[in-house]
Amino acid sequence: MTSWLDQHPEVRNVRAGAADLNGQARGKRVPIKFARKLEEDGMRFPLSVMNLDIWGEDVEDSPLVFETGDPDGVLMPTDRGYVPLPWLETPSALLPLWMFTEDGNPFDGDPRQALAHIVDRFKKLGMTPVVATEMEFYLVDDSGNEIQQPKSPRSGKRRPGAEILSLRALDAFDSFFNDLYDACEQMEIETEAATSEVGMGQFEINLVHVADALRAADDAWLFKMLVRGLARKHNMAASFMAKPYEDFAGNGMHVHFSLIDKDGNNLFANDTFEGTQLLKNAIAGCLKGIPELALVYAPHGNSYDRLVPESHAPTGICWAYENRTASVRVPGGKFGARRVEHRVAGGDVNPYMFLTAVLGSALIGIEEKLTPPPPISGNAYEQDLDQIPATWAEAIDAFETSKLARKIMPELLIQNLVLTKRQELHYFSELSPGEKLDLYLDTV
Repeated sequence: MTSWLDQHPEVRNVRAGAADLNGQARGKRVPIKFARKLEEDGMRFPLSVMNLDIWGEDVEDSPLVFETGDPDGVLMPTDRGYVPLPWLETPSALLPLWMFTEDGNPFDGDPRQALAHIVDRFKKLGMTPVVATEMEFYLVDDSGNEIQQPKSPRSGKRRPGAEILSLRALDAFDSFFNDLYDACEQMEIETEAATSEVGMGQFEINLVHVADALRAADDAWLFKMLVRGLARKHNMAASFMAKPYEDFAGNGMHVHFSLIDKDGNNLFANDTFEGTQLLKNAIAGCLKGIPELALVYAPHGNSYDRLVPESHAPTGICWAYENRTASVRVPGGKFGARRVEHRVAGGDVNPYMFLTAVLGSALIGIEEKLTPPPPISGNAYEQDLDQIPATWAEAIDAFETSKLARKIMPELLIQNLVLTKRQELHYFSELSPGEKLDLYLDTV
């Protein structure tokens, strides 16, 4: 890490921070002369900071605040090291951190630590998850009373409709995408193709498969920060909000994953279209997890506006080969590339919580040798299927009592998320539609 600063003498200050339960970056701005000390000793701030609500307020009745005297934790640098922040005017860098207790143990309320624990459990089985996320977002003009598609920097015009896989829509914002890909390269976030999506001003960029789930979650977290920051630099907003427009498709964050052994062999693949029994065990675990872990996949009040029939988001709990109406999909292609696509989550998720839930569910399916029901065919919206929780309150209740969640996540993390979401639910009901939009638009 020290060599990175030596190679970048232009950097004038450092942000040091970690992701809280909502995926918000919490930390401090540090003058560059103190960065060396930060690398060695880390940083202290209250454990409760990892458990703030979406407004950045303490959670009432949190066991981390008054009940225990609001003690400090110790945040240490992750193995990611320094990451440049290309959207800021002054050359700056972020040093990602994660939380430990005073005695040096991982803090159970840190979502990144929860994901690390799942990865370690796979490692003990001789398996490594290979993970890639698909990042959907809207580019938005939020300068008026209502949000709308921003004007093209090239033509000065607004395109009034959605343009699926439109090169013209991508070309309209060519300068933004050029800067975005350059910034991803600087931040060492490996990206693939950009596409114009179903919604008006909606785009998707796929991140590259990596055999490191923590790296994949880091990349998704950093990518969201980058896109939002860079959009503002281009006089727009970028939104990963689950459903910013009532009449257009919501933003999803799909994840593709497979498992490899120590020799790099894909444990989901064989010489058949169907794939291995291990693939089906993982799918069964994912399906079992959907109703109980829906709060992780749809963590905000607006999240449930996305999960409605025939809106390019799943509603029924099912799986299928090459079928985008299913909640869990096995994509087509070469047999050797067999993988699972989990399609439930919105773009508003915390990537660390999200991958913990998905990979943890798959792990339970493997450990318990679960068997999924037969794959569906045809339109899932028209079939009699168990449904994903349709309301925020229902999802909170299901998560709070979930036995499966407790096989995946620490009790403290579950308790903190439930308390946070109950507090948010209470105050969310008092907001006007405009206030709800302002709350989430470029926050999540």
